[in-house]
Amino acid sequence: MSAPKGPRRIAIAGASGFIGSALAKHLEEMGHAVIRIGRREDDRHGHIRWDPDAGTLDVSKLAGVRIVINLVGANIGQRWTPEWRKKIVDTRVRSTSLLARACAELDPHPRVLVSMSAIGYYGDRGDQELDEDSSAGTGFLADVVRAWEGAADPAREAGVRVVHPRAGLVLHPSGGLLKELLPIFRLGAGGRLGSGRQWLSWISRTDAIRALSWAALHESLGGPLLVTAPSPVRNAEFTKALAKAVHRPALAVVPAFAVRLMFGEMGEETILAGQRAIPRQLLDSGFQFEHPTIDAALASELRGS
Repeated sequence: MSAPKGPRRIAIAGASGFIGSALAKHLEEMGHAVIRIGRREDDRHGHIRWDPDAGTLDVSKLAGVRIVINLVGANIGQRWTPEWRKKIVDTRVRSTSLLARACAELDPHPRVLVSMSAIGYYGDRGDQELDEDSSAGTGFLADVVRAWEGAADPAREAGVRVVHPRAGLVLHPSGGLLKELLPIFRLGAGGRLGSGRQWLSWISRTDAIRALSWAALHESLGGPLLVTAPSPVRNAEFTKALAKAVHRPALAVVPAFAVRLMFGEMGEETILAGQRAIPRQLLDSGFQFEHPTIDAALASELRGS
């Protein structure tokens, strides 16, 4: 299946982040015109200022935009204090709601809103194999994702195609979990977390940005879309692969009680929990992964780091 031909005007919120910066560059290299939505306005480059907390965005400046992508959301990878839990929810729901309402107001509407989501939707499901049709799980992250995806309803109800990429762990040394783990593993102090049996659904950043652009440009895709590699691994297998990639042993074990002590509920739901996700819609649509295995992903993404 091929993507529609010709350049598009694409607006991205969160274009300065770990995923957004790479996605914006990728789309520009494909010949598309990328407009960045952020806290600062830059008329020279067509960048648009907004304030999701205040609910302010000049909708007229999105005129002619065919694709809107929202990647905004506070980092979940730290202890969830009551204040941070609120920020995790608010940054996602407010930004999505504001963009969805803007899409609904525009005439003509953008063709698609790609509103980032996460596999936290499924909760901790043990060895169960999951895909886009699997039911929601329980826990804080599952509740966050339901509210996050629901915030796009105004665009959906206006007839805009809405895609929710439920992303797994995105691997690249410049950000995310891999950035935190690399210094530890390069010292030879890495090791499995908890039992090591929990599933980890991952994707290289290269494939993640390719999947996001694929979702934006392929009109057959809509609703939830798993953005994970087709070969999830257990935590122990991931540990072994990362140690091999940096040519160090990984003999340490961080017991589950220590994870809970250090990270509280965040550790329980993200480090000790797991999802065994299979990206059926991506595969069925003809998407080809550059890095279908964990060894290939780490070898490529760590090259030169």
